[in-house]
Amino acid sequence: MKQSEYLRYDATALADLIRRGEVTSREVCEAAVERASSVNGALNAICFPQFSEALAREFPAQGVFAGVPLLLKDLAQEQAGKPCTYGSRGFKNNIAPQDSEFVRRACESGLVILGRTATPELGLKAITESELWGPSRNPWNTDLTPGGSSGGSGAAAAAGIVPMAGANDGGGSIRIPAAYNGLFGLKPSRGRISSGPFMGESWTGASTDHVVTRTVRDSAAMLDVLSGPAAGDPFIIPAPGSSYGELMQKSPGSLKIGLFTSSPYDTEVAPECIAAVEETARILENLGHRVEYARPEFDGMALARCYLGLYFGEVSALMAKAKDQFGASDRDFELDTRLLGMLGNTMPLSDYVLRRQQWNEFARALGAFFGGYDLYLCPTTGQLPARIGELDTPAHLKLAARLMLALKAGKMVHRSGQVDQMAMESLARTPFTQLANLTGTPAMSVPMHWTADGLPVGVQLGAPHGGEGVLLQLAAQLEEAAPWFGYYERLENAFPAAGL
Repeated sequence: MKQSEYLRYDATALADLIRRGEVTSREVCEAAVERASSVNGALNAICFPQFSEALAREFPAQGVFAGVPLLLKDLAQEQAGKPCTYGSRGFKNNIAPQDSEFVRRACESGLVILGRTATPELGLKAITESELWGPSRNPWNTDLTPGGSSGGSGAAAAAGIVPMAGANDGGGSIRIPAAYNGLFGLKPSRGRISSGPFMGESWTGASTDHVVTRTVRDSAAMLDVLSGPAAGDPFIIPAPGSSYGELMQKSPGSLKIGLFTSSPYDTEVAPECIAAVEETARILENLGHRVEYARPEFDGMALARCYLGLYFGEVSALMAKAKDQFGASDRDFELDTRLLGMLGNTMPLSDYVLRRQQWNEFARALGAFFGGYDLYLCPTTGQLPARIGELDTPAHLKLAARLMLALKAGKMVHRSGQVDQMAMESLARTPFTQLANLTGTPAMSVPMHWTADGLPVGVQLGAPHGGEGVLLQLAAQLEEAAPWFGYYERLENAFPAAGL
């Protein structure tokens, strides 16, 4: 199978070609490896290639995606006997004793794992520039970030290494790379996809696994593959009446959609991001939906504080795990990570619990909004992708961080009010995605707009808990009304030949 032919198909179509005997699984995977060897040198999307192992295996004959290649994100999507570094030297000795539920179900569907994609350290940033793996780059402009934390997966799927790639989302990490790389990215509801067996609820319920894809139907089909509880999961949410693959082909009816473009944190929003939403609103109205300006009423600064509190707690716990189980030390973590860990260790437990309880306020506010609207529409990100290195911590702030760590000044930082400033600085470019994480509701980024410079811009639509079906139905309508798959042809010959 020629590389140029391989790039014309999504995962569903590749599986169909294999099923009908028009191409073999080996030929498809060889084309994927050839594509990876052509582009990964420019993108740095893959951190652990498993090409030889994938091509040496017996290709699966059964499953909805039998013989189709997949890349996993190097965070939480564990493979038995393989390292899962979380983008950190502190987790370099993290070898999974068994497959995660995500990997088990993906393999049961017949997907062939080609390797793992880069992520920022511990998945903490909306850029993918870890000290361990170096920067991953955006295929539409390699001077720019592909986003994060599923940035390697976003770059790999957009560039056509694989038609879809594993991702997860604890604050926008599926939707942000989807927006920056011109992909479709659905973050499912809390509990829709099991986080087992290594955890009950990832990031105390804020994070969930799924994929970034080139087409809506691939995302729907993977949701069918991955959905459902596993033994020991903390709760079960109702399954849809039929498969998502079937649901997405039905009309959602006429929907009432609330639109907003201002940041919940009162931060600046780029004109291109606003234009993408307004353009999408016009398309939705032409499709028979009612769109009007409306937004959920909640305290944006409180949401930012709650989200940062989650960061503090998760980072300090992950660092402790790495030290206890894998022999890591403080020097195995990046400076920013060490500072967050100190703030987690010095945050009063009662403050953490109160912030976790406050998630309920955002869920109730969003629930009240959905009493009058079926969905919300807003930008996925507040800004276009940053340049590689643009968001590096400035030298004077690195010096201040080292001083605070040396003085063990975490309690002083909490009392000083600097946490609010940190929240704004860390979330200013991507202020629209955290609401869905803290409320556990589904949301998707759809590639609806391209700038004059040829950069994709995603728009976000969110639904009530359990509303993946209506999101996929609407996404299918948008995909038909404003097809985006043809844009990927621009990337076919965009990279010089370069090996891994």
